[in-house]
Amino acid sequence: MRKGSGLGAAGRVAVAVLTLLVGCAAPRMATLEASMESPSGLFRIEYAPEDARDAARLQRAVDEALPRLERWGQLRETVTIKVMPDHQALEHAVRQHGLDWLRAWSRYDDMFVQAPATWGLAGATQAQINELMLHELTHSLMYQLASDRFGWSRKRIPLWFREGMASFTAEQSYRWVTLEEIARYLERFPGSDPVQKPDDLYRADSNLVYGVAHHAFSFLVGRYGEEAVRALLGEMKGGKDFPEAFESAIGLTAEAFTRDFTRYVRWRGFRSGRALQRVTEPQN
Repeated sequence: MRKGSGLGAAGRVAVAVLTLLVGCAAPRMATLEASMESPSGLFRIEYAPEDARDAARLQRAVDEALPRLERWGQLRETVTIKVMPDHQALEHAVRQHGLDWLRAWSRYDDMFVQAPATWGLAGATQAQINELMLHELTHSLMYQLASDRFGWSRKRIPLWFREGMASFTAEQSYRWVTLEEIARYLERFPGSDPVQKPDDLYRADSNLVYGVAHHAFSFLVGRYGEEAVRALLGEMKGGKDFPEAFESAIGLTAEAFTRDFTRYVRWRGFRSGRALQRVTEPQN
């Protein structure tokens, strides 16, 4: 689907009795639901009738996202977007709790999205929805390019790559901490490793974790190019897990790369614009 195919023009709306959204116990989701399908077959949206306006806004966001995803490749299977009535229903559906900032959760071929009208007191703007959907669809595209429906969750793709690729594609650096702020964090907590060991920080400081992921992925693209990322995904599709695929496509281990990135930040290489220079290589 391309930009310009709106709900009334290209979307086909069929009202049917559908299975309740997985994990959602909200009473309003036990009603008739509508299914919106794209002519391209790349996505469909499931929503309760009272969320029809939100569904139409989500479709516009997908229309905007699909051309921008093509820098990495094309979706291979339909992604089903399930509109959740509120934040509680979203957390319950994806089995994640205490994440007040969470608005969506993506997997190989489905996505759970909190109804944009419930994002804060004023709801979401179309620009905010567009940004979120581009981020989330990047996740699904990544998983589809790297594996199949049965193996994507076992590819051992680290958080810095998963969230970094999505944030990089959606141009979300403005949301997160800067490289300078990461450098200061590493000075205060020299034993911390937010790149390779982000789990303990994910709930307590998501801004830091997402910022580190974004900048690490940007560092990867700046040094090796987008073609190397596509090659890495292709290596995984060919059967390798992330560590082996990374070394094959990039030419060094993922651990060596993250150490390079950490040194680059600690030494503030970004101040001199030396992102493309390999820290581990001897200089003439």
